[in-house]
Amino acid sequence: MFIDKVKIFIKAGNGGNGSASLHTEKYVNNGGPDGGDGGKGGDVIFVATNSENTLNAFHYQKHFRAGDGENGGRQRSFGKQGADIVIKVPVGTLVKNSDGEIVADMFYDGQREIILQGGKGGKGNWHFKTSRRQSPSFAEHGVKTREYEVTLELKTIADVGLVGFPNVGKSTLLSVVSDAKPKIANYHFTTLSPNLGVVSYYEQNFVMADIPGLIEGASEGAGLGHSFLRHIERTRLLVHILDISGSEGRDPVSDFELINNEIYSYDQNLKKLPMIVVANKMDMPGAEENLDLFQKKYGKKYTVIPTTTIIHEGVDKLIATIAETLLQLPPSEPLTQTPVKLQKEQTEDFYIDILQDNVFEVTGGLVEMLTRKINLDDYDSFGYFQKVLRDRGVISALRKSGAVDGDTVIVGDVEFEFVE
Repeated sequence: MFIDKVKIFIKAGNGGNGSASLHTEKYVNNGGPDGGDGGKGGDVIFVATNSENTLNAFHYQKHFRAGDGENGGRQRSFGKQGADIVIKVPVGTLVKNSDGEIVADMFYDGQREIILQGGKGGKGNWHFKTSRRQSPSFAEHGVKTREYEVTLELKTIADVGLVGFPNVGKSTLLSVVSDAKPKIANYHFTTLSPNLGVVSYYEQNFVMADIPGLIEGASEGAGLGHSFLRHIERTRLLVHILDISGSEGRDPVSDFELINNEIYSYDQNLKKLPMIVVANKMDMPGAEENLDLFQKKYGKKYTVIPTTTIIHEGVDKLIATIAETLLQLPPSEPLTQTPVKLQKEQTEDFYIDILQDNVFEVTGGLVEMLTRKINLDDYDSFGYFQKVLRDRGVISALRKSGAVDGDTVIVGDVEFEFVE
């Protein structure tokens, strides 16, 4: 089983609540508030590694949650920070949100990205002490985080992508030029997942990938191609392997045009990639005649190298040509588009919505902040709530929106009667 695309669920840790304790100690009068702050929730961190080359591990585990921050304690004791969760993914993995937008491109080995930040810990009651409010009996709750669905999509990072019909010799070539041990047999779809091999040419090393499953209709999902065409996108050079003998009754020229059409139908940008053509199975009857026909039509546009990979004939020239071509090409780079963020930045703005006659609702970041601090059963807490509404201009904004005495105002979970 080879998995290169999977959905998982991730959640950062909640922030711990602040403490609302009052200092009590023998011989100490009016000790005052000493509630500590809550700890920050753990982060969700993705790490790219070359030690993994599939997303199979995520078939068995779908939910990943960081640790919650601990609550604050007495004597201004800070709550412990929640444990981060580290998720290892293969190099080349894209992390996308539920809308298909890229959150992170895990391109380099060892790359670390904080995808979700843990919730901020709530402030203890000593932060709310003023000259008029000497012993506040309320504290702030920690920020509660939400769970997100993300898609992991693996796009193999290789310098060279081997493409062509099934059973033309891609896996055989890879096994000949590298230490890769792909499964090889004389039937279609022997290769069910991209195989990678490192090829050495003097002081130069490059990664070659056998891209399986390309047939007519691959770009529309036929065969295995739709699943694996994405692995071509990261390559710098395409090597198109043909059964030049037409041993299965197919025309090599038609095969070449058909596979190229599938590749370019999947992504027009792939036309920019250089391509070397390998005329394989030259030891078979009809190979010389078909090679002459192919050279007449495409010999001026592409470098064509005849080979018989099973006996290593022509392989040295092919590797030398690939190595020389790669030296002239720029290195692979991560995607240039700016990643989006899963979490919205916390703001303290507000908006007034008129739900119906005489009913107004206040929404926005300011409301989220207030709901973490309000305790309607506590006089000090409700007084703080009213003060913030006045100081931040909410009361004035309600008046401008048409609120008058007796109207209903909703702020988060709080509903009260408006009074001038």
